[in-house]
Amino acid sequence: MNPIRSRFRVLRQLTAFALTAVLLLTATTAFGAVHPAVAPVAPGELSAPEKQLAADIKPETIREVVAALSADDMQGRGTAQPGGDKAANYLAERFAKLDLKPLGVKNSYLQPIKFKDTELLPETSFVFGDQTLKLGAEFVPTPPASGDENVSGPLHFIAYGIVLSALKRNDVAGLNLQGKIVVMLEGPPGNVSKDSWKKAHAQLSILKGLVGAGVAGIVFMSHGREEHPYAETADYLVRRQVDRADSKEMPAELPPFLSVSDAAADKLFAKSGTTRAEALAQAEAEGFKPIDLKQTAKIKVKYKKGSGVGSNVIGLMEGSDPNLKNEAVVFSAHYDAYGMTADNRIYHGAADNGLGVGELMVVAEAFSRAAIKPKRSIIFMAVTGEEYGGLGSDYWVQNPTWKIKQTAADLNLDGMGTEVYGPVKVVVGYGAEHSSLGKTLEEVAGAEGLKVIPDPMPDEKSFYRSDHYFFVKKGIPGIMLMGAPEGDTKVWTDRMKQWEKTDYHQPTDTIRPEWNWEGPRMIAEVMAIMGLRVANEEKMPAWLASSPFNRERGTNAEAPPEP
Repeated sequence: MNPIRSRFRVLRQLTAFALTAVLLLTATTAFGAVHPAVAPVAPGELSAPEKQLAADIKPETIREVVAALSADDMQGRGTAQPGGDKAANYLAERFAKLDLKPLGVKNSYLQPIKFKDTELLPETSFVFGDQTLKLGAEFVPTPPASGDENVSGPLHFIAYGIVLSALKRNDVAGLNLQGKIVVMLEGPPGNVSKDSWKKAHAQLSILKGLVGAGVAGIVFMSHGREEHPYAETADYLVRRQVDRADSKEMPAELPPFLSVSDAAADKLFAKSGTTRAEALAQAEAEGFKPIDLKQTAKIKVKYKKGSGVGSNVIGLMEGSDPNLKNEAVVFSAHYDAYGMTADNRIYHGAADNGLGVGELMVVAEAFSRAAIKPKRSIIFMAVTGEEYGGLGSDYWVQNPTWKIKQTAADLNLDGMGTEVYGPVKVVVGYGAEHSSLGKTLEEVAGAEGLKVIPDPMPDEKSFYRSDHYFFVKKGIPGIMLMGAPEGDTKVWTDRMKQWEKTDYHQPTDTIRPEWNWEGPRMIAEVMAIMGLRVANEEKMPAWLASSPFNRERGTNAEAPPEP
């Protein structure tokens, strides 16, 4: 998982924003023979079956799977694209060779999901005066997107759009907003804390007011404090966007929302008599007054819309205990990447998340070889749509092919590839603090001679950013591991940050000659042994009393808010 900028951070935030925009306009046969119970293992040691399971974790399998999934002919494994279908069939065939039972639909390993997609068309434009901005490089439409748009209106800069006497601000004073295209900053201002801004739902209130006042369009420019620079955001948003086919459409009455680069913002101010830098300074001061940019803009947004089907790939190894086999431990990993673009660029997704799927497959392989089968059943699930907000895992917990109340735990394999930096000596357990899975991790890591460390980047909230979280929201304990080599934490986190800048979610996420395959093997080994222990324990994993997720399995209650 990406602990610096999670793969969900941009799209999850934007999707959440899009959904809240609706408010703007409304105030069987056993697998193997049955074996006697395994004797409890002493703390700090591995049992004989666990040692054998570990011995069957082969790095060659991980490497083979990663190479196959990240090859050009998989076309980036796009959700509801031919490459994604090819990858799903490849994984289903491997599950079949391991004699896993199909746990999709209609006696298949596949669980089909209907999707819809949108792509920005080249005729999308932002024109003002004698300037025509370049799509992607200088401007990009952002969620909430209500569909095709064609609007025009005079441009005005309104700082943060705040109307609040406590802050001595009325950023729209004297301006009739009807029909205007407003250029603004996303809050909070420099003198307001992010926490108080968030708790007050200030951004939503401001946007609600602007839409209610009849603005023709909203253009966001940078103030330099954003978590994601314009170029990064635009890189995601010019790509094909995917959602569940049954997801709600945005109201057609919403105006277009755009973001612009700094260079484009300079052009917006070119005829106003105020530079962008001067406007930014004024925006932070009391008594700000709207700035007439003295230009009229025309905004055209045009989408190509499509639909398709992608699939989760699910296999079952039935447990050996007559009663406990009705409960199951889930191993999950997402196999999707960003597919292939119209100009034939392939998002190979070797680290994210070919490695996780390779680890999942080698765990399945090791369990299939085990002489003593676990008491509980084991589900191996390769999900699609993770890059677009965990769509595949969310679909499964809402439409499970196994009883949710009898799903013991989710052990998720996803990451940024830090495990290939060398032999893994350090592990981070995302979610370990919420359930008894944390104790299981500590015990297994201790027996393996590994050190468990806290999340080195807690501000990134990586626990909320991958497939395990959709199980957690449904009341099922979940955990995800990140592995790293020994030594100074800053060394490998800096390396990860640099890789993130150049290769994360890019076509250059490919297998590298310097990768150390012993690291992924160890992550798979730790997860396999954790899964075996969970499968053989008398009771399913439990939530800690201190956890806000301490709820029953299968809950439909709203998830606790992210801190």
